[in-house]
Amino acid sequence: MRMPTYFISHGGGPWPWMDDWRAAMHELELALQDMPRQIGEKPRAVLMISGHWEAHDYAVMAHPQPPMVYDYSGFPPHTYQVVYPAPGDPALARRVHDLLQAAGLPTHLDTQRGFDHGTFAPMVVIYPEADVPVIQLAMRHHLDPAEHIAVGRALAPLRDEGVLIVGSGLSYHNLGRFGPPGRAPSEAFDAWLQSTLVGSAPAEREARLMQWSSAPSARVAHPREDHLIPLMVALGAAAQDPAACVYHQQNIFGGVTASSFRFG
Repeated sequence: MRMPTYFISHGGGPWPWMDDWRAAMHELELALQDMPRQIGEKPRAVLMISGHWEAHDYAVMAHPQPPMVYDYSGFPPHTYQVVYPAPGDPALARRVHDLLQAAGLPTHLDTQRGFDHGTFAPMVVIYPEADVPVIQLAMRHHLDPAEHIAVGRALAPLRDEGVLIVGSGLSYHNLGRFGPPGRAPSEAFDAWLQSTLVGSAPAEREARLMQWSSAPSARVAHPREDHLIPLMVALGAAAQDPAACVYHQQNIFGGVTASSFRFG
C-alpha cells in the first residue's frame, strides 16, 4: 500500500497535556485522530519534518529510543515531564540518509536528537499508544522551497515501503499577530493555500509554492517560513497525487485560520 503524505498544522506548544488548550484545539484533535482511519493501514514508521528542527544539512534522527526536547517556555511544570515513548528506527534513518545522499543532498545521521513538540504533540493524538516508530528529518537552515521539494522527491520511494511522511508546521505562524490581528491575514493566506494545493494542477501548485512569498499576506502569515517549509517536503513526496484539506478552523489562537492537507 502506498502511504499518503501530510502537511499538518500542529497546534501550539504541549497543548494535548493542557486541558484548556486541548478544549480550544478540539477541532484539530479530531482531525489528527482521524488520520489513522484515512490511512487505513498502520504505517511501518513515521518520518516527521518538524518546523522546530533546522540544521546545516538534512540531519536524520538515528537514536533508537529518542529522548524529549522541551523546546518551549512559559508552560506549566508538568509539561516538561511529558514523554512520548515511541521507538526510533535507525535502519530507516540510514535509508533516508542514503536516499538523500544519492540525490546529491547534504545529510548526516544524528544519534543524539530527540522528539521536539512539532512531533510529539501531534503524534500523541495520532498514535497515542506510541506503537509506531518515529524519526525526524531536519530542515536545512536556508529554508529554500525548491530544495525542500527536491528532498520530498528523493524520499518518495519510502511511501511504497510503509513509511508515512508528515510535514508538521502551521499554515499561519506569526507569534506577534495571533488573536484578532491575525484574522484577516490568515484568512487571505489560507485562501491562497487552498487554491494552490486543492484547486491547482500538480505542476502549477509546485510553481506557485516556490513563489509562495508573493501570495496575499504571505510575509504576515510567515515572517519566517520555518513552519511552512515542511509542506514543501510533503508536496515533493506527493508527486502527482491530488490534495485534500483535512482540517480547517477559523478560530484557533483567538481568531486565526489554520488548515492541514493530505496528498494521495
